[in-house]
Amino acid sequence: MTPDILILFAIIIVAIIFFSLEVFPVDKIAFFILVSLLVANLVSPEEAISGFSSPATIAVLALMILAIGLENNGVIDLLANGLKKLKNLPVFLMIPVFMLIAGGISAFINTTAVVIVFVKIISELSAKHDIPMSKLLMPVSFAAIIGGSCTLMGTSTNLIVNAIAVNRGLERFSFFEFTWYGVIFMVITIVIVTLMNKFLPSRGKTTIDEDYNLDEFITKIIINKNATIIGKPIGETFLFENEDLEILRLKRDGIINDKPGKYIPLKEGDQLLLRCNLENLIKLKDQKDFTVIKNKDNKKLTNPIIQAEDLAANIQVVEILMLPNSPLIGKSLKSVKSQDLRGAIPLAIRKRRSLRNPHRRIFGNKRDQIELRVGDRLLVEVSESVLEELSKVENVAILQVHKEIRSVKKSKQRISFAILLLVIGLSAFSIFPILKSALIGCFLMIFSKCIDLGKIYSQVNWQIIFLLAGMIPLGVAMSNTGADLWISNQLLNVFQDQTETVIIGTLFLITMILSGFVSNNATAIIITPIAITIAVSMELDPKPFILAVLFAANFSFFTPIGYQTNTIIYGMGIYRFRHFFIIGGVISLALWITGSLLLAGSF
Repeated sequence: MTPDILILFAIIIVAIIFFSLEVFPVDKIAFFILVSLLVANLVSPEEAISGFSSPATIAVLALMILAIGLENNGVIDLLANGLKKLKNLPVFLMIPVFMLIAGGISAFINTTAVVIVFVKIISELSAKHDIPMSKLLMPVSFAAIIGGSCTLMGTSTNLIVNAIAVNRGLERFSFFEFTWYGVIFMVITIVIVTLMNKFLPSRGKTTIDEDYNLDEFITKIIINKNATIIGKPIGETFLFENEDLEILRLKRDGIINDKPGKYIPLKEGDQLLLRCNLENLIKLKDQKDFTVIKNKDNKKLTNPIIQAEDLAANIQVVEILMLPNSPLIGKSLKSVKSQDLRGAIPLAIRKRRSLRNPHRRIFGNKRDQIELRVGDRLLVEVSESVLEELSKVENVAILQVHKEIRSVKKSKQRISFAILLLVIGLSAFSIFPILKSALIGCFLMIFSKCIDLGKIYSQVNWQIIFLLAGMIPLGVAMSNTGADLWISNQLLNVFQDQTETVIIGTLFLITMILSGFVSNNATAIIITPIAITIAVSMELDPKPFILAVLFAANFSFFTPIGYQTNTIIYGMGIYRFRHFFIIGGVISLALWITGSLLLAGSF
């Protein structure tokens, strides 16, 4: 072993410790690795910054931009909103259906974006229909992870592994080349989670309104001339069908009806007194059929934090989740300054649920006595311009935004969805590589005005981009120093006279365990070159070895810190570490055995 290899191993060990203990954000750790390799002369300056121009990094960025366009134009919501129709299904059947849909969408759209949308939908179902969130959120997260591993564009890990393989002179993967493996893994995961749902906690019915006591508004509207609902009975309009909206009173020609029936036809000039939440109030304000009356009768039922008149000032209420290493950790509401939140004003804090005190809430004068911890949620008041800045605060996740919701134009929704299908088609039929297809999609998304460049800058998860750019030189350093060859030689001595199943299984297991504590992208960058070297040294087809790393790096189930979607749902305080360890552990064991047998059988 040469001194350079020893230095490289020391850097890798320190990085793994940093990743596991979450001492620093992942992008800072990546920069530590990059600079350490450069200072130790393990890579040249050009190689140190090669990650910023890597096809994998640019492809991930392009796919993120596509995902932002799809989310902003309501495509992801459109694909997932059908789940609300499943509210009457028993939980035992709801779990596999939710998992199948989440996994299917995640095969083509950014996994984290999909899970965040599902969190919102499940929260709504929980509030309205008493469906425990805890029975659905973990299954959805697991299914989204599996779904992302099914196609080349499903997750950044797949793109990274593919890029490393191409750089080593191997043939690139096609779009659906390993999909059938993913489908098998998905079926196994769905069956296990459904059968083990009794191990999931039964609590979890929680919404932002419930947590912060944000009750509904009372507002008055007038039906405008030429409104589409004129002449229709109340029961045939969305005013009756919407569960978040109730007609309290109808005033017509000076006559007040305190209990308007659903068969009463609506007329021009009718005044309706409504009870609705903030979201529906803003939607009513934006519709041409109605005029929202702002007078002294338009008041909030109980909570004085927000008044209906604030809508004119475009004030928004946002719930943010404290993730590990957030700069807000340890601060109280009194000490959190507006500058810390990029101009947002803190309103209330909700402590993460605990077994000892599951309903702890702090308001009023006592709110400055509670410090923010990982998993806590902070309610803040922002303007629309500040919201973009708020998303830049390090290591916080915006869970729910009560903001001015502009009606999504159907034309842009259709164009965005068509662009997604085009990108998938160009890559799936090998017309263009995934990078070229994704860049074409970004071009079309921007120039069709389906997404604004300003939103791209503020909504892209730059941590992932800098993580990839900082970690890719590590793979270069392993090749430069011969570390990958040295490790593979040691493993070859261990694997001597062993079957392909044992070799693939050992590689799969090592990768999966490492990905439970270290970023899945970092794990793939470290292990993929080793896997390729082992395969070449044994004169075996490298693809099964590469696929073992690809799938195992994605399968971060038994801890809540290996994959971002698991971290998000863990931070909501519904689950304990043991839930991931028990259920995720069983899934990991099953997928390890299945994956080892399937991949070894492909030789």
